[in-house]
Amino acid sequence: MKVAVVVFPGTNCEMDTKYACEKLGATVELVFHKNEKLPSDIELVILPGGFSYGDYLRSAAIAKFSPIMKDVIRFANEGGKVLGICNGFQMLLEMRLLPGAMKRNSNVHFISKYHHLKVIDNNNRFLQKLNVGDILNVPIAHGEGNYFIDEEGLKELYANNQVLLKYVDANGEIDNPNGSIDSIACICNKDKNVFGLMPHPERAIEDILGSVDGVKMLEGLLA
Repeated sequence: MKVAVVVFPGTNCEMDTKYACEKLGATVELVFHKNEKLPSDIELVILPGGFSYGDYLRSAAIAKFSPIMKDVIRFANEGGKVLGICNGFQMLLEMRLLPGAMKRNSNVHFISKYHHLKVIDNNNRFLQKLNVGDILNVPIAHGEGNYFIDEEGLKELYANNQVLLKYVDANGEIDNPNGSIDSIACICNKDKNVFGLMPHPERAIEDILGSVDGVKMLEGLLA
């Protein structure tokens, strides 16, 4: 599979993402944010983590205006697979490819640690290699990861099985590190081709990193 990883000023996870995808057998091309077109033969676009444009105004508020984003939106609207990780998730929200918004963490501090996640729905390409109820241990690293959506939007997410992961403890009980509504860590769009999550699966692909729970997550999209 050919994967495009988009790079913005301030992105700091592009090489981690490239390494993870290549380790799982994909061919990866780094695409600069000033490009106007994605490579024609790609099957997956990843918007990686970091601090695009220094997170000025608010996280991802400027990145959505980068020239490449028009083609990312086209690709997604035509059914192409798009994954947004951390800052990339914030971009998908800003571009309205996913519903909701991000706020500052409820403790107003940057959080960087491993945190457990529970699989809520696996009827999608991203989590297809996992089982509902599986508990994962994946790093989080964000200051604005407090996902919010209004009551009507939240009901719609559940009605369409768009809530994919929740923050939990090792026993699967709710353990919310950032204040996200309903402890939501990952969502997708209605068509289930656009995925956004704050945790970093690309940082959990080797035992030496402390976890390999990100492998099956990424493998689902790369299959």
